[in-house]
Amino acid sequence: MKKNIARFGWIIFLFLIVAGCKKFITKDIVGQYPETEFYKTQQQAILAINAAYQPLAFSHSNNNRLWVFGDVASDDAENPIDQPDISLIDQLNITPINGNLEVMWSLLYEGITRCNIVLKKVPPIDMDKNLQLRILSEAKFLRSWYYFELINIFGDVPVILEPLNSDQLQITQSAIKVIFETVIEADLLDAATHLPDSYPATDVGRVTKGAATALLAKAYLFQQKWDKAVSTAEKIVQGNQYSLMQVYSQNFNAKFKNNKESVFEVQHLSGQDPNIGNELNQLFAPHTENGYFFNEPTQSFVNEFEKTNGGVYDPRLDYTVGRDSMPWYNGILFSKSWAPATGYLTKKHQQPVSEISIPLKADANINYVAIRYADVLLWYAEALNEIGRSSDALVQLNKIRKRARENYLFDISLPGFGTIPPGLLPDVTSVNPADVRRAIQHERRVELGFEFHRYFDLIRWGPVYAKAAMSDRPNFNYEVHKHFPIPQIERDRNKALH
Repeated sequence: MKKNIARFGWIIFLFLIVAGCKKFITKDIVGQYPETEFYKTQQQAILAINAAYQPLAFSHSNNNRLWVFGDVASDDAENPIDQPDISLIDQLNITPINGNLEVMWSLLYEGITRCNIVLKKVPPIDMDKNLQLRILSEAKFLRSWYYFELINIFGDVPVILEPLNSDQLQITQSAIKVIFETVIEADLLDAATHLPDSYPATDVGRVTKGAATALLAKAYLFQQKWDKAVSTAEKIVQGNQYSLMQVYSQNFNAKFKNNKESVFEVQHLSGQDPNIGNELNQLFAPHTENGYFFNEPTQSFVNEFEKTNGGVYDPRLDYTVGRDSMPWYNGILFSKSWAPATGYLTKKHQQPVSEISIPLKADANINYVAIRYADVLLWYAEALNEIGRSSDALVQLNKIRKRARENYLFDISLPGFGTIPPGLLPDVTSVNPADVRRAIQHERRVELGFEFHRYFDLIRWGPVYAKAAMSDRPNFNYEVHKHFPIPQIERDRNKALH
């Protein structure tokens, strides 16, 4: 598997050279093309679509801050005070000059630009037509992904659907509803029609029909188009292509990348030049491992996990959180002194020091699982409940709880392995829609914690839920904070923004 992912990453590296990274070229002009000569061959079309994936990554060069918006802004995480721009978001004291806003706006529009170039430049190329259609479908998925993140973070944003010159970029915002319906839904419907179910080993990590269908279900869910969310998620569930891993923690283990639960996974590979490894490994690690201990779980998040009368916690807690005197990695016990803000650190994006070849760890092999099958099951359950099919919703919800408690049957590292502790994570039985809704909201928090979804869930569930969850953030104002401000530097450039 590592060899296959390496090949995909190496192609991205080649494109970066072609695009003009001169410091990696040892002979004059070798491997470098003017744009007018580049988009001519099938191989160049492949390089172009590979480059459109690159802004997804959590590499050092990208400085992808999705975790700041998804976790730190929410009730799940706090951040040490030595990074002012991140701490200001943590405190919801956010101004348009915050550097995290600038980074994400620029990164997401860079991804959109690369997709637009593919969609403009690849159709005229004389190449295999099936491959050409697949590449265009990949670009449409990626463009919809970048727009989805943009509207989640910023709300109404400008829509750009073709390559433009700088003097053509005075464009006002389009409404979220318009972007969903005319860009995201349209691109995903088309992509899901033409993308394959899977790829040969040499192309592991590319977007599949399942990924496009899943993201479309999420788009419908976020718009409360419940019937469409049900029918679309149902295609994934009934397709039997994905299933839950027996051991929950394997979803966050570099040895189990691209497993059967992974619907869409952002690929990382260490040891490449330029860097395409995962820097989250260092950002979230303790100082004792040359880390920066960002994104610390809150006590509120820890308290969300259920515990039996015998004192046994939901095993997902210790798969997700480093707690005092509990196992960390490599036989080391965690110390709360490693996390000065809360006493906890997240484990999901950590790769043990023993698996990392460089001291700083900012070049890890671990992937970011952007869509897991568990997430799809919970979308499906939520939409089913909202259309009055609460009993059917419980079936999907209880699949998640069953997997969680059955870790005791499959993970030999758990104390008492082989026997499920009495009373651990029983099935939810109430079919009252309000009870089921609360159960799904709880389950999303513990199942998907620190996968960068929480703040966006808080906002989409509305002001009552969000205000209750954010009660320890006294300056939280739903209407003010449901979206983040457009960066001031973009307003200075684009006078059409309102």
